[in-house]
Amino acid sequence: MTAVTEPGLWEAAARFEDLLDVTPPPAGRTAAQRAALDAEAEAVRRTRMRFMDEHAEQVYDRLTDGRTRYLRIQELVTAAADAYPGLVPTAGQLAAERSRPQADKEGREIDQGIFLRGVLRSPVAGPHLLEAMLTPTRRALDLLPEFTRTGSLRMEAVGLERRDGVAYLTLCRDDRLNAEDETQVDDMETAVDLALLDPQVRVGLVRGGPMSHPRHAGRRVFSAGIDLKALHAGGISLVGFLLRRELGYISKIIRGVRAPDGEPWHWPTRDKPWVAAVDGFAIGGGTQLLLAFDHVIAAADAYFSLPAAQEGIIPGVGNLRLGRFTGPRVSRQVILSGRRIWATEPDAAGLVDEVAPPGPDMDAAVERAVGRLQGPAVVTNRRMLNLADEPVEGFRRYMAEFALQQALRIYGQDVLAKVGRFSAGARRA
Repeated sequence: MTAVTEPGLWEAAARFEDLLDVTPPPAGRTAAQRAALDAEAEAVRRTRMRFMDEHAEQVYDRLTDGRTRYLRIQELVTAAADAYPGLVPTAGQLAAERSRPQADKEGREIDQGIFLRGVLRSPVAGPHLLEAMLTPTRRALDLLPEFTRTGSLRMEAVGLERRDGVAYLTLCRDDRLNAEDETQVDDMETAVDLALLDPQVRVGLVRGGPMSHPRHAGRRVFSAGIDLKALHAGGISLVGFLLRRELGYISKIIRGVRAPDGEPWHWPTRDKPWVAAVDGFAIGGGTQLLLAFDHVIAAADAYFSLPAAQEGIIPGVGNLRLGRFTGPRVSRQVILSGRRIWATEPDAAGLVDEVAPPGPDMDAAVERAVGRLQGPAVVTNRRMLNLADEPVEGFRRYMAEFALQQALRIYGQDVLAKVGRFSAGARRA
C-alpha cells in the first residue's frame, strides 16, 4: 500500500518542536513566548487537519492492513505515531505530558483529537473503528473463564457478581463518591464485557455501593462524575478516558460486544438489557451513563445534573442523547445552565422509569426490574429501539467532532483555572 504524505507536515512539526525546545515551561513563559509558540502550534495543526481531511481513509487502511485488523483507539494512535512522524504525539512525548499537572502540559492530545476526528468522520474508516471499540478487552478475555466458573470478581473500582442470571455491577470507589477516572473506566469496561460474554447472564444491573466518604458514610451513591482532582493532576486523558468511555463500555451497554469467537449470523454483537439504580445522585458522567440504559430506577431523594458546561467541558454524548429523553428545552437548561433535576420532579420522568423510597423498597424495585427484563423478546426489541433512537451513523458523526472539541476544551484556560480551584478546595476540606 502506497504511503500518503502531506507536503510540509514533518517540517511544520519539526519547527514547532525546535521552538518548544528553547522555550521555558508553561508557567515561566512570557506573553511573547506564548504567542510565538501558539502561532507555530496553530500552523502545524492546520496542516494536520488538512492531511486528515484528505487522507484519513488511506492512513487508516495502512494502519489496519486494509481494515483486516481491529485496533482500539490507543493502539491506533500509537501505530499512527510510528507510521506518520509529526501527525500525532509519540509515546515519549505523551509520557512526558502524563507526568505533569494539566496546566503544565503542552496540549499534545489536541493532535490526537485532530487525527481521530479525521478517522471518525470517514464513512469508511469511522464505522470500522467503532466496531473495533466493541471488541472485548484483553483483560476481560483473560478473566472470563474464572468469572464464568465463580460468578464473582472484585476490582478496584467495580465489583461484579452473578446471581440468578443477573450481573450485578457495583461501583465501589467508596472514598470518592464513585468519581470517575481511568481506573474506573477500565474496570467498568471489563465488567461490562464479562457480563455480556457470560452465557449465564441474561440482564445487567449497575448500582453504586455504600460510601466511606464522611459526608455520605454508609449510604449508597451512584456517581459524582469525572474526578476533577485527577483532571487537575493530569490523570484524565483524551484517549484513555474521555473517548474510551464513550466508544467503549457505554457503547457496549447500548450495542453489545463483538464476540471473540465470531458473531451470530443474525446479529453482529452479543447484547443484553441493562438496568441502572440511582441512589444519592448521578452527577455529570453518572447522568450521561443513565441515557444508555433500558430501565432506570431512582431513590426518591436522588438528583441528576450535568455540570460540564460550568466545568468548561462537554458532557460526553449527553448533548446528543439528553434531548431525546427530556426534550430540547430541559436539555439546554441542564447542560447550559447546570439545572439540577430531582427524582420526584415532573421533568425527571424523561430520565427515570420508576421512583422508589430509599431502603428496602428501592431494593425490591431493583429486583422486580431485572426480573421483567429477562423475557426472550426483550433483547430483540431493545435492539430495534436502539436502532431507531440512535442510528450508528449519527453517533459516529457526533464522536468525530467530540474528539477534537473535547481535546480543545480540556486545555482551555477557563477549565484549567476551575479544576485548579476545585482541587485546592478539596485539599483544604
